[in-house]
Amino acid sequence: MSVLVRALTEADLPAAVEVLAARDPGLATIAARFGVPPPWAREPGFATLVHLILEQQVSLASAKAAFDRLEAATDPLTPGSLLALDDGELLAIGFSRQKARHSRALAAAVAEGQLDLAVLADADDEEVDRRLTALPGIGPWTATIYRLMVLLRPDAWPVHDIALAQALVEVRGLPARPGPVEMLQIAEGWRPWRAVAARMLWHHYLSVRAERREARG
Repeated sequence: MSVLVRALTEADLPAAVEVLAARDPGLATIAARFGVPPPWAREPGFATLVHLILEQQVSLASAKAAFDRLEAATDPLTPGSLLALDDGELLAIGFSRQKARHSRALAAAVAEGQLDLAVLADADDEEVDRRLTALPGIGPWTATIYRLMVLLRPDAWPVHDIALAQALVEVRGLPARPGPVEMLQIAEGWRPWRAVAARMLWHHYLSVRAERREARG
């Protein structure tokens, strides 16, 4: 199904941040303290999806290190070059056995034409999620992050993202991290800019931790 929503651009961010800050005191505090967040845009395609699989439930730094080793071992990283690596090589790069299996399944699906990543840009959100989550190891978080960072959908909202939940604890003084249902409820008033709100909350999360590291010396 064709998408009528225009992709978010870096030029959209300041105005969207202003709108969100006017609606939500917590987001207003983030904007005042840290400014407009980075776009955090990623290139479309197979390599980015593999990187997202590596990022599942681990630190961004460890996932990036493993991804860099994978790129060095394949050069270029394609479905065929990943499939040419055996399990031992993938484990040495930093894959878990499960992530190796899921990345192989993704590579096979792309190589065999089961998944055409090029058509996702013109698919609606539900269709993007349906196509991606049909593969093992790609769940709602990975599909939503792909929509948010790669397809740049302005209203994508990853309700399973732990960093976003933790940022909401800190910004709103919540007693515990909100679950997916509460995450949806909290973000309802941020439509149609929930993807910008996500970037603002990530900006808070990363900036606060950078400040703490600097303070420790």
